[in-house]
Amino acid sequence: MKKILSAILLTSTLLACKNSSTINTDEAGKVIITYLKGNPEYKTTRFNFGELRFNNEKEYAELENYRQLANEGYITLTLLSAKKKFLSKDSSYVYSAKLTQKASNFVLKQETDKATVKAITYELTDEKPVDFSKVTDVTAKVTVSLKKTNTPFAAFQKKPEENSEFLTKTYHLKYDKEEGWKIKK
Repeated sequence: MKKILSAILLTSTLLACKNSSTINTDEAGKVIITYLKGNPEYKTTRFNFGELRFNNEKEYAELENYRQLANEGYITLTLLSAKKKFLSKDSSYVYSAKLTQKASNFVLKQETDKATVKAITYELTDEKPVDFSKVTDVTAKVTVSLKKTNTPFAAFQKKPEENSEFLTKTYHLKYDKEEGWKIKK
């Protein structure tokens, strides 16, 4: 009888430990890392491809961005026609730009001549620790610093010069008895 009571007491103690809603900074960081693997943080921009026309100095700067992508293998860039204007700085160039398989990791939505691409991705930094406060026994508020990483398409943003190299983001965690701590959406 004592053995049965001891076994029941031990089992209930183990179950109570498993269902514990305690959390520390390391566990909160692991929850955020797991969440970011499935739901990455990023900024997007629009990217034009297909037949592209470059006529003036401003557009030539954009052509250099396309050439850089072509050199890195994200697009193929083929000159279709070039019209040199006599005694003028401005000439007209027509190129054909096509996305390659290498660009598929950054393309979120593709139309006939435009694509929505990832311009910046954000990853959890190691330098700044996770800052969290436990609101109740089953909820917590976690603030993390995410490091900004430019993708090859970052030059196509409307404002490529950003004021910050990181993003501070706050996540709300909730404790579930079956799944443990997870991000509350």
